[in-house]
Amino acid sequence: MTTQTAVFGGGCFWCTEAALKILKGVVRIEPGYAGGPVGAPAPSYEQVCTGRTGFAEVVRVEYDPAVLSYGDLLAAFFATHDPTTLNRQGNDIGTQYRSVILYADESQKAQAESFIAEHASEYTRPIVTEVVPLGDFHLAEEYHHNYFERNPFSGYCMAVIPPKISKLRSKYSDLVNSD
Repeated sequence: MTTQTAVFGGGCFWCTEAALKILKGVVRIEPGYAGGPVGAPAPSYEQVCTGRTGFAEVVRVEYDPAVLSYGDLLAAFFATHDPTTLNRQGNDIGTQYRSVILYADESQKAQAESFIAEHASEYTRPIVTEVVPLGDFHLAEEYHHNYFERNPFSGYCMAVIPPKISKLRSKYSDLVNSD
């Protein structure tokens, strides 16, 4: 199997990971930090939370393009966060929670820009999602991996993540695993 990789930031990486993880064709998904200065040392979660590093909480999605297209991933990504709020998702506020697509090549860039242009009229406010080159990706600390799966009864997780997953299951049932 030949896989491809996509990197998205849509607020808290716990939420984005939990939502995109249920898609058919996702082989692996990892939370991390990207969008900061190229060549900068790997930041810690605590440093990123200050909003001063330039890094965003993101997920790196490895997927099988024979099962799931980059366009499908974009659709799922936009369905699981608000791309019209600058540096904010719900109560999570700061540049580390910005909506961002970090493209690996010109094809991903073109598809992301096209998707945004095609879907802009579906929103009452302008889409503020950044489309920027990937640069460096730094893997998040181990305790962030599979966070929702390991902490389903955490107050934050219970309040924020299930509605995102429900919306994804409802809107894109053909893309979602049935289990």
